[in-house]
Amino acid sequence: MTSDIQITDSHCHLDFPDFDEERDAVIARAIEAGVTRMVTICTKLPGLPKVQAISEAHDEIFHTFGVHPMSAAEHPPVTVDQLVALSKHPKFVGIGETGLDYHYTAETAEVQKTSLRIHCAAAAEAGLPLIIHARAADEDMARILAEEHANAAFDCVMHCFSSSAELGRAALDLGFYLSMSGIAAFPKSQELRDIFATAPLDRILVETDSPYLAPPPYRGKRNEPGYTVHTAKVGAEVFGIDYAEFARATQANFDRLFAKAAAWPKRNAA
Repeated sequence: MTSDIQITDSHCHLDFPDFDEERDAVIARAIEAGVTRMVTICTKLPGLPKVQAISEAHDEIFHTFGVHPMSAAEHPPVTVDQLVALSKHPKFVGIGETGLDYHYTAETAEVQKTSLRIHCAAAAEAGLPLIIHARAADEDMARILAEEHANAAFDCVMHCFSSSAELGRAALDLGFYLSMSGIAAFPKSQELRDIFATAPLDRILVETDSPYLAPPPYRGKRNEPGYTVHTAKVGAEVFGIDYAEFARATQANFDRLFAKAAAWPKRNAA
């Protein structure tokens, strides 16, 4: 490993065909850059075997499953029991991504809301964090998360957070986390960086959402987990601390939220 500073990519999509030709090399580059853990996210049930196989093949990789809101109307809905059963896999560490996306798929809003509530209930029952995708649906998102959390508490991360300050505050008030993606490193994202700067450092994660949203200096190219470092360095600037301190803080945050992943080395070594 070139870097002695360790960091985690809390959200990527290593199963996507963008990586099929060099997946092992991409993972090796991430580890070399100091990205010691990656959470690869499955968004459609038929893709779970591939995602699970990637996770099982690499100690550094964990996986989750949830129905992406943009796909919620395309397949039969999953049930709470299904999600909880899938969560029993030793490297399954979170429920999602789920959420609401009214930017592209507003016509399926009611289906998305139902799916979101199912995932919230599953996260509470499984004792695993919920992973939320939110776009152009801030009021409904804040309301549903608050209602479901009051009904049965769960932990949660607002993945690739780029929503309003109001939704950010609502999430933080529920004890949730905000995840910083490459969007936060874009030159025109000062307003978003200002929102992150008002959040407690102990509620911040970093991610790539690769293969999407590559941060500078790779913007416009395929993203990959190793580029987490570039977003994290911007995060350090946002909080006015050095990169090593920011990395330590986000590692501790990840360990707290994704406790099942944090416990993996002990269990694996046993």
